[in-house]
Amino acid sequence: MSGNASTQQNNNSRKENSFEPLKAVKHEEYQIEGEDWGGLKPQIAKKKLKIGDKIGEYGIYMGERGIYDIRNRLNDLTGREWAVFTKSWFIHNPPPRDDKEILHPAKFPESMIADFIEFFTKKGELVLDPMAGTGSTLVACDKTRRKGVGIELVKKWADIASQRTKQVVICGDARHLKQLLAQVGIYQVDFCITSPPYWNMLRKSRGHILSLQKQRKEKGLEEYYSDDPNDLGNIEDYDTYLNALCDIFSKVHDLLRPGRYLVVICQNILTPEGEMVPFAWDLAKKLSKTYILKQEKLWLQDNKLLGIWGYPSRYVSNVHHHYCLIFEKNHRLNEKVNSGP
Repeated sequence: MSGNASTQQNNNSRKENSFEPLKAVKHEEYQIEGEDWGGLKPQIAKKKLKIGDKIGEYGIYMGERGIYDIRNRLNDLTGREWAVFTKSWFIHNPPPRDDKEILHPAKFPESMIADFIEFFTKKGELVLDPMAGTGSTLVACDKTRRKGVGIELVKKWADIASQRTKQVVICGDARHLKQLLAQVGIYQVDFCITSPPYWNMLRKSRGHILSLQKQRKEKGLEEYYSDDPNDLGNIEDYDTYLNALCDIFSKVHDLLRPGRYLVVICQNILTPEGEMVPFAWDLAKKLSKTYILKQEKLWLQDNKLLGIWGYPSRYVSNVHHHYCLIFEKNHRLNEKVNSGP
């Protein structure tokens, strides 16, 4: 074998065995199984049908979006859109935050929350965020034409949320969730999504390299939520914190309509001592006593800077993912629910 041929073969081998960053696939590139074309071949049907045409007994053709089933009682999505969302991981890199948003030390992106809202509700339904921060969930409700209500303990963050959205913002302690909502005439909600404080993580500096937390301090920005003793992020004992959080979600359970969903965005916690506290897993196990745990959907971030944590002596992870834990309130439906394979 010639030298050039051997070199080319080695290059091809390295290419085949190399690992590249995960890339989000465009919706139209997914291979979708199970679409009901009413006995027609998809290639022929797409040429003949117009948007709004009926397919089979229950289907409506929605063009590139796919086929909408009129029996869909959960959301306004087609089967194709439904399938794409139910993939167990996704990549979402949010755009830069504006001046008001950057004040909050742990804001999550409206565009991502909008995807969850559009899956778990129909237009006009009511979404709750019991730890609303600066109102990301409520802004997402504005964009998706849903009604929203948020509760936020810290007045500073509640005031910013009120400036960013037309939805209902209540300044109060989520431990008194039902009483606070009753004051504005709300006794039942269609969906709940929130991201609670990750215990006291924001108060604990990790690593000797300039972390995001230390960068915020240098810029004079808030490093943690508040100094309020009622703030869950200020509880020192982990079990006390976890119990207080689950008590709030127990109250959410009482407010949710049967068969509807709670999504909690969370993360396992790396302590300054290098121990990984399995917060997401502990929360999932504990809430499974009240709800049905349906999925852990992974939010992956591939544009964060990598820190040289632990080098040169100990392994310390760069944590670039969150868990979106999906829980269902038990339902009583007459028909069987298709749970898939």
